[in-house]
Amino acid sequence: MTKLIASLALSTLALLAAVQARKGNIGQIAQVQSAENFCFFLPPMEGGNIADNEDRAVAFCTKPMSKAPGARLFPEGFIESAHFKENKEQNWVQVTGKMTPQVYSLSTKDGGGQYDVKAPVGTACADYKYFVNMVEPDGSLFCMRCCQTKEDCPVGKSTYGCRAVIDGKY
Repeated sequence: MTKLIASLALSTLALLAAVQARKGNIGQIAQVQSAENFCFFLPPMEGGNIADNEDRAVAFCTKPMSKAPGARLFPEGFIESAHFKENKEQNWVQVTGKMTPQVYSLSTKDGGGQYDVKAPVGTACADYKYFVNMVEPDGSLFCMRCCQTKEDCPVGKSTYGCRAVIDGKY
């Protein structure tokens, strides 16, 4: 009887670990391929404050992407413009642009915040070691850069905003 209980306990723990591992990737992987095909992170609930949701943001994409399992789609009309840039020598990609915050009920008084490999825990940009993503509803700006080195994805400058951290067309 003791062996059976121990075996059931181990099986239950293994099952719980597998479920948690699977849940960890759902909506937590972004991907950047082009100005038409990209994802970045937003609060999980419409109208959420960016900074208040830095620990629970989820990926939203322009369309379903193979390496972004469980990502949601941006609401229609949310992305106003998007500009893709790639640096093959330094091995990074980025997308910058303008959004219409009201489409997702984001407050235009929200100064925004930053998502990166530290928050939310478990997030990533497919095929890259690092990423930095800022969303600024008060300026209608977003930026997402995926990199292989920390130096190309400066995460300690979130208060500087998209234009200062990720050079690009907005």
